[in-house]
Amino acid sequence: MKKLILTLTIFAAAVTFSKAQVIPSFQLGIKGGINFSKLSSSASTFDASNRAGYLGGLWARVGALGFNFQPELYVTGKNVEVSDNGNTFRAKFTSLDVPLLVGGKVGAFGFGARFYTGPLVSFKLSDSQSLGSALGSATSFKFKNQNYAWVLGAGVDIRNISLDLRYEAGLSKQAFGSSEGKVNLFSLSLAVPLLKL
Repeated sequence: MKKLILTLTIFAAAVTFSKAQVIPSFQLGIKGGINFSKLSSSASTFDASNRAGYLGGLWARVGALGFNFQPELYVTGKNVEVSDNGNTFRAKFTSLDVPLLVGGKVGAFGFGARFYTGPLVSFKLSDSQSLGSALGSATSFKFKNQNYAWVLGAGVDIRNISLDLRYEAGLSKQAFGSSEGKVNLFSLSLAVPLLKL
């Protein structure tokens, strides 16, 4: 009897695990979090410190067979402190970020771990480009003169809450005063789904 119960339990767990990994799924949700930005430069007189910022927006996740595609759209506030030839100043800017992430997921029973990577395009919001014009550029795939980064990250799913930690390696140089550099950042975010299919 004990062997039968154990066998049925293992079978039920295997079916649940395989369903979680094989059946296609779709989620749409909101996310928010903090980031820590750093400006890197090859100039020896240039230094930078990590500064805190924010992020908030939407995400979607399409998954099947243990793999996920996760496009996102969120507003990010980035802050950097720059020391250039003895002068220190802080630069703050806001951008509309669009990462396109691919990765894998393992887990069952509402718990899981995700690993992902992918490109990110960043549309800087300023006096010349509002949120509406940046969103228009993103949806019409007008990526000329934008900033790019590569994302590496991992996440943990606990029921309907996702916690993500990621690193964005800047690929494009941005100008700050008389200097320029690539913005790299770590971010920690909390996400919840609004729609699950």
